[in-house]
Amino acid sequence: MKHVIWVLWPAFIAAGIAETIFFTMIDPAQLYLFGELVEWSATATYSTGFFLFWLVCIGSSMMTYAMMPEIAKAALRKAASEREDLARPRRREPAVNDR
Repeated sequence: MKHVIWVLWPAFIAAGIAETIFFTMIDPAQLYLFGELVEWSATATYSTGFFLFWLVCIGSSMMTYAMMPEIAKAALRKAASEREDLARPRRREPAVNDR
């Protein structure tokens, strides 16, 4: 699960930044797609734009992770397993009184 988060979280942040910059300069009411005016609501345009930016950023993050040397991936796994806030919670052994 940590690997998924390592890909999705940076992509989410990058997509938010990309959408903010894109829609600061471009009004959704004046957006054209394949030569046709996009007649969606502003909310639908912002949402679709965010998810498209997120998909592109996910692809970028996945490529970065896939191209990392195995030694770097091993170091990340080791560092994450040593930290309590990043490690999977360990199961608590049932006490004698709990049975």
